[in-house]
Amino acid sequence: MSHESVIEIANVWKIFGANALEALKAINERGLGKAEVLSEFNAVLGVADVSLSVNRGEIFCVMGLSGSGKSTLVRHLNRLLEPTVGRIMIEGTDVMGLENSALQRFRNRKIGMVFQNFALMPHRSVLDNVAMPLEIRQISKNERMRQAAAILDIVELGAWGAKFAHELSGGMQQRVGLARALAANPDVLLMDEPFSALDPLIRRQLQDEFIRLSQILKKTTVFITHDLDEAVRIGDRIAIMRDGRVVQIGTAEDIVMNPADDYVADFVAGISRLKVVRAHAVMRPVEEHVALHGPIRANSPRVDENETLSKLINMAIDSDTAILVQSQNVNVGVVTRKDLLRTVIEGTEVS
Repeated sequence: MSHESVIEIANVWKIFGANALEALKAINERGLGKAEVLSEFNAVLGVADVSLSVNRGEIFCVMGLSGSGKSTLVRHLNRLLEPTVGRIMIEGTDVMGLENSALQRFRNRKIGMVFQNFALMPHRSVLDNVAMPLEIRQISKNERMRQAAAILDIVELGAWGAKFAHELSGGMQQRVGLARALAANPDVLLMDEPFSALDPLIRRQLQDEFIRLSQILKKTTVFITHDLDEAVRIGDRIAIMRDGRVVQIGTAEDIVMNPADDYVADFVAGISRLKVVRAHAVMRPVEEHVALHGPIRANSPRVDENETLSKLINMAIDSDTAILVQSQNVNVGVVTRKDLLRTVIEGTEVS
């Protein structure tokens, strides 16, 4: 995945209410919290001084409980909401500087959005629904139908193009919504809790489908969810929000192993570390292991630094020797049974 930044959000605030700027001044000068802002200014603090960047091809999950500001934040990226103050850049374009017609073109060409409710047009066929963004761009009917059919094949609904939305299950309707967002080949996908209205089994199937599509299409994606398990499954990185603020950004492994505060620690307490934590997070340097335990045996099992804790545990069951961790075939560390036990029980890196 590229580390070229596609989305840059800098110091974005959103305060709802007639006294937004006055409230912001008081927050900065007196450190008011969300409840005090509501009480004193009759204003609601939606997003508080958020700065972050999203890399090309990355699935960036923004998560938090209801009222944390995650859905408010994502709606700023295509200016469904206007920030009180702040700067938003997408592919080098200053989104806040776009006038009406330019903003409309930018939305149509650069950004696809998938909502929690499927928002399909009931009087249109599945194929016509998917072709809508191309119709808005005034692409010829034959060409837009060809492109829409190709996208339906990608989401494995090619045989359903002539059907209407009410003839499809909820999971299938959401796949049509995803296909519609992809039809215009946007640079950025915004997904606001797209699977949360679905049954758990269908939801997991769609998560798998989305992971598969992401590996094929490599779209830069901002994915909003209140479900930490979902964020861990699909996110390259995760931002955790609370009361409008981002409290931590990192990989699932970063957040599970090194929570920024007690709130994040409580949030991630129920997440199994077995498939989140990788070998590089629990290994000791080779020199340190040798100093403590002597030379590493020639028959020691070897793993890549990104191998999961689950695999390491299974290897430790089968072998009583330390496990050698490698990066590009170079020995970079050693993991022992004791290290694995400490990580599982305490949830911390070895020390």
